[in-house]
Amino acid sequence: MLWQSGVFRSNAHVAERVMDSMSLEREKGITIMSKNMAIRFEGVTINIVDTPGHADFGGEVERALAMVDGVLLLVDASEGPLPQTRFVLKKAIEAGLPPIVVINKIDRPDARPKQVVDDVYDLFIDLDATEDQLDFPVLYADARAGKCRVGAEETTLVPLFRQILETVPPPTYDETMPLQMLVANLDYNDYVGRLAIARVVNGRVRVGQQIAVVGGASTGEPVLRSKVTTLLGYDGLKRVPIEEAGPGDIVALAGVEGIGIGQTISDPETPLPLPPIRVDEPTLSMIFTTNTSPLAGKEGTYVTSRHLRERLLKEALSNVSIKVEETGSPDALKVSGRGELQMAIIIETMRREGYEMQVGKPEVITRVVDGARHEPMEQLVVDCPEEHIGIITETVGARRGRMTKMVNHGSGRVRLEFRLPSRGLIGFRSQFLTDTRGTGVMNHLYDGHEPWQGEIKGRTTGSLVSDRPGRATSYAIENIQERGTMIVSPGAQVYEGMIVGENSRPGDIDVNVTKEKKLTNMRASTADDAARIIPARVPSLEQAIEFINDDELLEITPKSFRLRKRTLVAGQRRKGVGS
Repeated sequence: MLWQSGVFRSNAHVAERVMDSMSLEREKGITIMSKNMAIRFEGVTINIVDTPGHADFGGEVERALAMVDGVLLLVDASEGPLPQTRFVLKKAIEAGLPPIVVINKIDRPDARPKQVVDDVYDLFIDLDATEDQLDFPVLYADARAGKCRVGAEETTLVPLFRQILETVPPPTYDETMPLQMLVANLDYNDYVGRLAIARVVNGRVRVGQQIAVVGGASTGEPVLRSKVTTLLGYDGLKRVPIEEAGPGDIVALAGVEGIGIGQTISDPETPLPLPPIRVDEPTLSMIFTTNTSPLAGKEGTYVTSRHLRERLLKEALSNVSIKVEETGSPDALKVSGRGELQMAIIIETMRREGYEMQVGKPEVITRVVDGARHEPMEQLVVDCPEEHIGIITETVGARRGRMTKMVNHGSGRVRLEFRLPSRGLIGFRSQFLTDTRGTGVMNHLYDGHEPWQGEIKGRTTGSLVSDRPGRATSYAIENIQERGTMIVSPGAQVYEGMIVGENSRPGDIDVNVTKEKKLTNMRASTADDAARIIPARVPSLEQAIEFINDDELLEITPKSFRLRKRTLVAGQRRKGVGS
């Protein structure tokens, strides 16, 4: 769309997946932050907002929907609608937005566009779409080649541009209303400071204009008065200085330091707030604390509780789907969000910025309804080869899940749908990849609250825990690896209470991973055998978060992930002393 609308020169070098500009997005192949751009077609400006599909980043979707007048639903011609398709579409239908369905990747050898369109209709009906929304146009595209199919003929994306102009209504506004702009995102510029990214709903805004920032309260009292110092519009992916903007324009505005997402920029004489952005409640929480291990402060730049608190509060300011709450300890904060993936992204971002911290095991957020404890539930969709149906069903069943649907298209792969407590997904992803030998794909989506489902067995294996500080040796590891799987390699720095491996049986074992072979002047008739070391299975951040138990912590530094016990001294652990 960017190429064919003339945003790039014909000889320009453009990175692949240009909208996924964050390094983490490129590494993981997912969209994390919503971003907007503007293209021009036949003299009309079309603002496009790209949103994440994963339910963990639902806050990005919810605030983006406040900026748009229609949705482009992209569905794979082979896979069909996925759980994230349901999540984003549900929000769009609730907002009353007109949809355009694009069946993409029609060039795939296993494409089944007709069946996918039927699945999309079923999804719309299942989500209680109105009759007008059910009458959606369908286009077939090969996006990589930049082609749209009209009938039997392949052409450029011009039919898609024209369909957008035909289906999506122009901005509606009230000429009698004063300036109203809804702030949907925040950014920062080294030259002009904080930027508020907002859509103009009513009125006009210009450089030098006096404005008032109004909260979501019904009183409409201005909480802040300021002046617009810089106004930036969008041209393709770039922000360009403009003097004035009107209804329907998405702009970045500088000059208001204390502004937040969901607030309204209005006229100071008649300040009127717009309805605030409403987001779903968090379902999972983790405790973030300062790093207290013996190796604390050796690898990170920001290590104090003040640094940690400031950074997490800054994250909550720009990420509407998380909450940061105080705990009883001055060194610990409770962070609530949508899922393990969202938490892992926050931790990884902070780690790359130079922060050190420790986090505890994720816990689901329960609520009390009519005197009974309710917990969040998830809809789990699994796509795997047929031979793995039995092990997946057994594993999910042990986590209090029940199958609701099974679809077999005859291609050798099946799609299974389950409903299970959110607790059941903690630690499930690693086991799932092992059970399916890396061939399975899983997605999950929040699906309301239900009464507490009962006990779910956690990790059935224990930990191998270092009983002294030092450096791990090959000689020690060779003898210890018979007891389980090592997660540290020879030469790694360890300390007392640090987890160095996973025990193959229940219960923890204290081990000496620093033991060295004593040298003597006596030699055997045969040469000493070289140590046979099985390569360590060093966990990724997501795997480490899933692995830890209630009495364990994950230590995160810019260079390392270390698993440790909450209480480091072995004698105190056995007596239950310490936290």
